[in-house]
Amino acid sequence: MSMDFDHLVVMVRDKLDAHASRLQGDGFGLTDVSVHNLGSINRLVTLESSYIELLGWPAGQPPARKEIAEQPLSLDALVFRPQNAGQAYEHLRRSGFDVNPVQRLERPLQVGGSMQTARFDTVRFARQPVPGLRLYYCEHLTPEYIWNDVVVRHENGARSLDRIMVKAADAHGVAAILATLIDGEAQPSGDGSYVLQLPNLQLIVQPESGMPLAHIAQAMLGYSDGAIRPFNTRV
Repeated sequence: MSMDFDHLVVMVRDKLDAHASRLQGDGFGLTDVSVHNLGSINRLVTLESSYIELLGWPAGQPPARKEIAEQPLSLDALVFRPQNAGQAYEHLRRSGFDVNPVQRLERPLQVGGSMQTARFDTVRFARQPVPGLRLYYCEHLTPEYIWNDVVVRHENGARSLDRIMVKAADAHGVAAILATLIDGEAQPSGDGSYVLQLPNLQLIVQPESGMPLAHIAQAMLGYSDGAIRPFNTRV
């Protein structure tokens, strides 16, 4: 089975507070603001085996991270969860991808009334393998600080990321690359789409003619009442 999906990034740039407030109004519970050692800030919508990250930088300050400085307000990145970031890096390098060495990412956060440090090993591409998509890998070194019974509860009943749709002019080519990246398979559908079944969600690549670049089109969430509903990013 291919590797797990870790999280979906929503780029909010320097408007984290406004977008977080809108999601809270929709019944989502968000974690407190946290500051990465690289200078970015975030808040999470934590779900059962994944999460949605609102990512940006402090209002009134220039962005500290070059790779997000020019990203527009949008569904921004797909992040996969390897069991070992170092092994993932070696696999990608041997497979011919232009990939950066493993990078340590840290941020302080409140857990059970005390401050802890969440630590991650990330693998990022020097050149993205799918033009238009920002993709990377995140190994959790302290998963117990990210997922707990408190943060996964949402007033609106949201429980999981069920599927994510990507649109691309060359759906077959994009799906094939994604399958290689997650060590999975892309199964064709009757409508020209391709389905990649990860352990904790489906990634669906849909054809869209005239699109010069691939893009993340929509995410669907699973709810406690059994419904599957679109996620409104509020950006």
